[in-house]
Amino acid sequence: SGLVHIKNPHLDLMEEDVLYHLDLGTKTHNLPAMFGDIKFVCVGGSPNRMRAFAQFMHRELGLAGDGQDLADICAGTDRFAMYRAGPVLSISHGMGIPSISIMLHELIKLLHHAKCRDVTIIRIGTSGGLGIEAGSVVITDMAVDSSFKPQFEQVVLDDVVVRSTELDRDLVEELLACSKEISDFPTLIGHTMCTYDFYEGQGRLDGALCSFSSEKKLEYLKRAYDSGVRNIEMESTAFAALCGLCGLRGECPCACLA
Repeated sequence: SGLVHIKNPHLDLMEEDVLYHLDLGTKTHNLPAMFGDIKFVCVGGSPNRMRAFAQFMHRELGLAGDGQDLADICAGTDRFAMYRAGPVLSISHGMGIPSISIMLHELIKLLHHAKCRDVTIIRIGTSGGLGIEAGSVVITDMAVDSSFKPQFEQVVLDDVVVRSTELDRDLVEELLACSKEISDFPTLIGHTMCTYDFYEGQGRLDGALCSFSSEKKLEYLKRAYDSGVRNIEMESTAFAALCGLCGLRGECPCACLA
């Protein structure tokens, strides 16, 4: 049917579903009227970046006005920012798995309550490149953890639940085909490694803690590269797992800053 799947039977027993961190709710807002025709959702870490992206889409879609006065739909909270440009929703998710996970739970429920169909969700962000030219864009064919496995481990109560991080293969190829029309930067398909930390988790030597040598770091990054990893960030496995379980076409193209 193309509808967003919610796998939580408890929601049917609730009189109201409050999306706390989006400042929205099923009783306080007419979600189908506000969001029912959304077809694309683009998410990224920074509120300012996602506002700029929404303004860019506003211009690209030829909508009325210059887009400079786009309102933050989540203005009642300081957790996330949300903007709309026609059928495109642009939302910030903060940094790291815990932050994007909170946002995605509430976003997916929003799309469900709004009765959206055939939604594509894309995480646009920055990352660290591995063995590629700075400025390249990596289209993720597989999100992997720090052991290079395509899985996301979520602790539920006292159980460790392992979820698949498979992404939509057709969408990967569609984005690669689109990239052929833009020659401003290299684009490639590769594995994206998701870590729980910016410093030790990514092999950096400049954090407050570091228990490994530069040689050990380089040996680890070489193994990552040999396994197919081409960039490193902190959200892709949670993103892929949640999108896959809820029937959303998802992809994580990221620019590599270094």
